[in-house]
Amino acid sequence: MAKVKLNLINLSTTEKVVKARQIVSAMTGNATFTTPHPTLTQVTTAIDDLDSAFADAQAARQTALTKTSILREKEDALDVVLRQLAAYVESISGEDDTKILSAGLNVRGAGASPSALSSPESLSATEGDHDGEIDLFWDKVKSAKSYIIERSADPPSATSWAHEAVALKSSAVIGGLTSGTRYWFRVAAIRTDGQSGWSDPATKIAP
Repeated sequence: MAKVKLNLINLSTTEKVVKARQIVSAMTGNATFTTPHPTLTQVTTAIDDLDSAFADAQAARQTALTKTSILREKEDALDVVLRQLAAYVESISGEDDTKILSAGLNVRGAGASPSALSSPESLSATEGDHDGEIDLFWDKVKSAKSYIIERSADPPSATSWAHEAVALKSSAVIGGLTSGTRYWFRVAAIRTDGQSGWSDPATKIAP
C-alpha cells in the first residue's frame, strides 16, 4: 500500500513553501481529489502566512545586523573620545592622583614604567592648507595608543607649554593660529601604562 512521503523535516522554510504551492497547484481541479480536507484555500492561507512571517523574520534579521553594526561603530567612537579625554586629563593633572580621581577616572596601579615608552621622534611642522594652520608629523611610536600635543609661544620656556590637542595617529592639523606668529610644538606618546617623554620641539611660523 502506497504511503504519502512529505519529508517536511528535511525542508527549509523556503523549500517547504515551494513544495506546498506545488501540491496546491497539482490538486487544483484534480478530478481524483474533489473535496480536499483541509480545503486548498486553507492550505494556501497557511502557505501565505508562513511566507509572510518568513519575510518579516528575514527583514528583522537584517535590521538586527544593521543595528548591531551601528552599535559597534558608536561603541568604537565612544572608546576613541574617552581615550582622548583620559589623555587630556593625564596631561593636565601632572600625574596628581587627586586631580585624576576628581575627573571621575581611575588611577592606574603599579605597572610598567612610563619611561619604557619611547618618545616620538622626527617631529616636523609645516604650513597647513589654510591660513592659521600648521601640520605636524612625527614617527609612529610602537604600542602607543594616542599622542598628546603641547604648544608654546616663542620663545619656549619650562612653564610656557600648554595642552593643545590629542591625536590618534602620528600627525595632526593645528588650526586657529595667528598668521605670521611663530609657534613651538612638542609631542608625547600615550598608552595604558603611562606617557612617554616629550619629543624634541619643532617650530613654525603660521601661514
